[in-house]
Amino acid sequence: MGFTSTWSISTHHDAVIAELAPRLGPALQADLPDPAARRRWAAWARAPLPDYRIWYTDPARTEAIRSFEDLTRPGGHVDELCDGVTDRAFHIFDDIWERQPDPAGMFVSVHRKEYAVTALFHAIGPDRAALLPGWCGNVLLTAAEVRRALPDVERALTFSPEERARVDDQDWLDYGDREESVVDGPLRVWRTAAAGGLGLCAVVAHLS
Repeated sequence: MGFTSTWSISTHHDAVIAELAPRLGPALQADLPDPAARRRWAAWARAPLPDYRIWYTDPARTEAIRSFEDLTRPGGHVDELCDGVTDRAFHIFDDIWERQPDPAGMFVSVHRKEYAVTALFHAIGPDRAALLPGWCGNVLLTAAEVRRALPDVERALTFSPEERARVDDQDWLDYGDREESVVDGPLRVWRTAAAGGLGLCAVVAHLS
């Protein structure tokens, strides 16, 4: 069965972040302490997956691959909220995307039968992924929190030419001519938010 997923990162004034917090904040918090997700993260950190092109050549890797995909794909309370399952009055388009109409203040990665965070985390590895605030692509931050987090995000998503070549080789997503990669978009938006004194909202969700 097909699906469409998105990872969006948008900048907002703190007033908008404050309005989102009572609705999105509880969903973010509810997903954080999931023991199963913590176990999946620990397993991935101990044994990062090899080149994605050989994932399915060895049946012994199947469980580790499934665990990593379960960790990094949309799910849980945030996905349900953005899909209108837990709050029919809330929707990712109206309540998040439409409140940042400037493309310079947004990064949106939409894919059929693929997950943006899964591709990014595999490409950069667990040590760099652990530097990113929030949990597996989901986060809600004020302007002050964005500024404090920027050095970690810089360390996670800044690469030497050799490192960048390896990262790009392990990012399997297809991009159009005008599409921004999951390696470039998040850091650009984070810098935009920090420079503009803005907060930030990032959500991973199914669109269908």
